[in-house]
Amino acid sequence: MKKKYLFYGLFLLVGIGACSTSKKGQQDGAEVLWKKYNVGTVLFEDKAPNSKGSDIYHRIIPDAESYIKEQARTVLTTLYNSPKDSIVPVYKIHYTLEDIDGVSAKGGDHGNISIFYSTRHIEKSFAANDTAKLFFETRGVLLHELTHAYQLEPQGIGNYGNSRVFWAFIEGMADAVRVANGGFGPGARPKGGNYMDGYRTAGYFFVWLRDNKDPEFLRKFNRSTLEVVPWSFDGAIKHVLGKEYNIDDLWHEYQVAVGDIQA
Repeated sequence: MKKKYLFYGLFLLVGIGACSTSKKGQQDGAEVLWKKYNVGTVLFEDKAPNSKGSDIYHRIIPDAESYIKEQARTVLTTLYNSPKDSIVPVYKIHYTLEDIDGVSAKGGDHGNISIFYSTRHIEKSFAANDTAKLFFETRGVLLHELTHAYQLEPQGIGNYGNSRVFWAFIEGMADAVRVANGGFGPGARPKGGNYMDGYRTAGYFFVWLRDNKDPEFLRKFNRSTLEVVPWSFDGAIKHVLGKEYNIDDLWHEYQVAVGDIQA
């Protein structure tokens, strides 16, 4: 979640797919492009060193700073075309392990970001001693929270706390980045609902638009917050895909395509 103490619930089934040769080549090119980009200083702090979750985390992530920076570059690659774009500046990421309820959340602003990860959730996720499952979930959670650090925000419509449109875009894009990078397992896509539900419901929809309407959709949709003011879902869709498109018609098309409703 974007705000601390609004905890981000996860529903994961593990399934890590192998990348195709072409996708691997694209990823390698992206890594070179972003390698020298300053993602910000990462300050890792373990506030629960005596917890079981802390011990487990350090075993699967021996170099937290490097790992966080690696995932930050994955997020940047998904949201932006190149380091020359108008990117939200991030100066510091204070990442903490904490013995508290919840899963993970992002706080802070103006380039000084805080993200916590719950050691209690780590313990629950590792209940079956499945290292692969925990690593998979840890990466997915981190992709979501780091998206909040680097994503652009809608303008002219209020803020995260008082605008549902703003909130749905922010949380939907965070899960879209996670979906786009294989951060959810099979069966994680919610059925039905509406893009205004944010999170995975919107995230899978946004990735479907990328896969079926415009391969640059996620980047263009992120950038639309600078170009469509006041921002709206339909205004952004028309800006990115063309005036002939309507957000509700696209949602209906998507629901039919994934089999949630009849044509």
